[in-house]
Amino acid sequence: MTVGALIFAIGLGIPLGRLAARHPNSWIDGVVTVISLFGISIPIFVLGYTLAFVFGVQLHLLPTLGQSNPRLDVQAVTNFAVIDAMLSGSLGNVLDALSHLILPSIALGSIPLAVITRITRASVIDVSNEDYVRTARAKGLTERRVDNRHIMRNAWLPVTTVIGLQVGSLLGGAVLTETVFGWNGVGSWVVSSIQNHDYIVVQSLILIFATIFLTVNLIVDLGYAFLNPRIRYG
Repeated sequence: MTVGALIFAIGLGIPLGRLAARHPNSWIDGVVTVISLFGISIPIFVLGYTLAFVFGVQLHLLPTLGQSNPRLDVQAVTNFAVIDAMLSGSLGNVLDALSHLILPSIALGSIPLAVITRITRASVIDVSNEDYVRTARAKGLTERRVDNRHIMRNAWLPVTTVIGLQVGSLLGGAVLTETVFGWNGVGSWVVSSIQNHDYIVVQSLILIFATIFLTVNLIVDLGYAFLNPRIRYG
């Protein structure tokens, strides 16, 4: 669920941020701003129940509970529903697992989507005002080449930083999201452990979450050298 939410937030947040940055102070920028403010303001459980009611109860488009259809013959090998569905060799099982992943990923990824959108917009606008960008345009380079080679290459650093930081909020938000959508995952395990006063399990899961968060941020720091050749680690 966390991976799906991160893919949703990055895949939609970066294009929206770039779109708003290309049209600053326009109606497009205003619409993107409203979307980002809505995403960062609404609580995860409110959005989760709303999505389940609209797309599950009213429109009957997507499932609202569980990770997969229990009536399907899918053997639990890794306990990751999508991976197990792939291992079963059935396209129907894969589509079923993905359909169960859509609503939780949207609910969980709403806040990171808003943050990534705002940071991308601010970073792109800031880099676009640099002298080397104006020089590149004055040389006659196409706008696409200026955008990809000069603007985005330098705007990636703060965007990459905030993506790494959002992993922590995604891990924390998974606790609520799994409860809303009836996922039998680590988040629901945390909730049941707290209710049962099983503090050893709670401490262990917090340690696992912290290790994942630190590992992701270490990968982000190492990725700076790849994104910006001026950065080298000795």
